Amino acid sequence: MSVTSTFNIQSAKVAVLMGGMSAERDVSIMSGTGVLKALQSKGVNALAFDPAERSLDDLKREGFTHAFIALHGRYGEDGSVQGALELLGIPYTGSGVMASAMAMDKVMTKRVWSAVGLSTPGYVWLAPEDQTADNIQAIPTKLGLPLIVKPPREGSSIGMSKVTEASQIQTATALAMRYDPDLLCEEFITGEELTCPILGNGPHARALPVVRIAAPDGAYDYQNKYFTDDVKYHCPSGLPEAEETKIQRLVVAAYRALGCRGWGRADIMLRASDRKPFLLEMNTSPGMTSHSLVPMSARAAGISYEDLCLTLLASATLDHPQGPVHA
Repeated sequence: MSVTSTFNIQSAKVAVLMGGMSAERDVSIMSGTGVLKALQSKGVNALAFDPAERSLDDLKREGFTHAFIALHGRYGEDGSVQGALELLGIPYTGSGVMASAMAMDKVMTKRVWSAVGLSTPGYVWLAPEDQTADNIQAIPTKLGLPLIVKPPREGSSIGMSKVTEASQIQTATALAMRYDPDLLCEEFITGEELTCPILGNGPHARALPVVRIAAPDGAYDYQNKYFTDDVKYHCPSGLPEAEETKIQRLVVAAYRALGCRGWGRADIMLRASDRKPFLLEMNTSPGMTSHSLVPMSARAAGISYEDLCLTLLASATLDHPQGPVHA
């Protein structure tokens, strides 16, 4: 993929934002370190910048012209940093403020997708005032078993549990509520787990090859995602061509429905009984570690890790590139 942008590699000073304050800090540091090395290998004047340790005001003070967001989770993927960069006037990678905030909130994401007719598993959402013992105990009856319990505003499977018996629901909800005051319980889709990256903006957005994920005992959790080699990834996916194309169209529609730009990665379950795909979530700042799936998919499309990083940097922009409008 060629880099076509006004981005000037000679004059740019790029902050690779990594670390941050979320539960995914360690993964973010791994992602950011990889991105930093890749950009530097391409001749970019790129430096590491940890918002948990420094004020974002330093970006402007020190003359940074662009930001590559390698933050994951809260304060990095939820519109917070994006809003600060808008105010500083520093173009950044990935989605803007609104799309980042919506995609980070899995309940809001599901509402948007449902509103435009895109398939996503059935769910129960409980705000703090609704989390009574009776309401929690009723969840398995409403959704059936097994089901998934997760905090709606975390990533990397943090705080997530699979509930196979009604007696497990209290423990699972207590774990999720350690990470988020709200609670999301979701119908479990039996089938194959897939993920598919998207690059680009608006009508020019395109899906990369689908990755099929085979985790031991179906446990694609935080540990297996980042710290073991037990998970098997298949890219090319091995799916029939028509099925892969259908999934790619679905994820592009999901991406555009949320107003995403630059890049993203949609997670999908392909139901075994009828091969129907269900959207789980949209990641607007996906992992870029050695285990990460966007680089794997890009490689299958003939895009090296280094070229992918440069392409994403070249797409850096602002929601309002012309600055504030004064009456």
